[in-house]
Amino acid sequence: MDTNQPDLHELIENSVISSSFQEEGDRQENILRPKLLKDFQGQQRLKDNLAVFVQAARERKEPLDHTFLIGPPGLGKTTLASIIANEMEAEIRMTSAPALEKPKDLAGILTNVTEGSVFFIDEIHRLKPALEEMLYIAMEDFEIDWVIGQGPAARTMRIPLPKFTLVGATTKAGSVSSPLSSRFGITCHIEFYNEKELANIIKRSAQIMDIHIEEEAIILLSRCSRGTPRIANRLLRRLRDFASVMGDGIVTTAVVEHGMERLGIDANGLEMQDRNILRTIIEFYDGGPVGAETLSISVGEAIESLEDFYEPYLIQKGYLKRTPRGRMTTKLAYELLGLPCKRNMDENQGILF
Repeated sequence: MDTNQPDLHELIENSVISSSFQEEGDRQENILRPKLLKDFQGQQRLKDNLAVFVQAARERKEPLDHTFLIGPPGLGKTTLASIIANEMEAEIRMTSAPALEKPKDLAGILTNVTEGSVFFIDEIHRLKPALEEMLYIAMEDFEIDWVIGQGPAARTMRIPLPKFTLVGATTKAGSVSSPLSSRFGITCHIEFYNEKELANIIKRSAQIMDIHIEEEAIILLSRCSRGTPRIANRLLRRLRDFASVMGDGIVTTAVVEHGMERLGIDANGLEMQDRNILRTIIEFYDGGPVGAETLSISVGEAIESLEDFYEPYLIQKGYLKRTPRGRMTTKLAYELLGLPCKRNMDENQGILF
């Protein structure tokens, strides 16, 4: 046997996740995150189905099937992974795909999971091909192949693993390979939240953080939160600052309006960069079409941020559309910015048959 080959125990000690990961995570855990499905606001159909799957797995005394969480940033994928572990009364270990550099990193984690535990990989679409191949066997057979030795003397040893639940999260489901996505038994699509659901989230967060906020202010704030709980909670903290420094500590509609104006956010939840993106397409590219790379350079934004954060909400609100030729603004974008629409908005304009 090659003495230079890493020992399995060494892999565990030097893995991306150490035994103190959960303790460190507990100290830094966001107090606003719900612990159980009943406390998770919105996504009712997803919650109902997930509750059935969890209860069935617990009755059979088996781990939950591998679960795939899909949705834009800030909608609660990490929170749902923690909730799944809590509902299954199981340990959870968390990492992200970019943190896994080599097969020994993933092997160290997988050989350290416990029976029935939850292993959460965020941004799983960024997993390297060599690690994906290792994950296939681990998900299906609960084993991993480990090569011992080098050259002609090399041989493969198959290491058994405890049965666990892999929870993978991604903002780009289309970037996940078909062999990997097909191995998940449960797929959950997380959608943007409506204003009523966001209002309930804001009300709950305000109670936890002991923030006094008026009912009308909650409704107004929910409209400015882009359908995203993370943004709603972030804005709530900033409004608490405005209320305590410039008011009497109570978040009123006047505080919300003043705070949103100071932060450059309008009543539709659009930030200054959102309006800058629309204005750039209209003024520089005659309303489009324009490619994503060209647009990202023009507005000084990373293409990942453009596609994952800004575009989904602009498309949902009807200000932007994606076409085979590139991004194009709609009539609503011209009206939003108060600009005259000089080009023909007919979708069939310029199409050759």
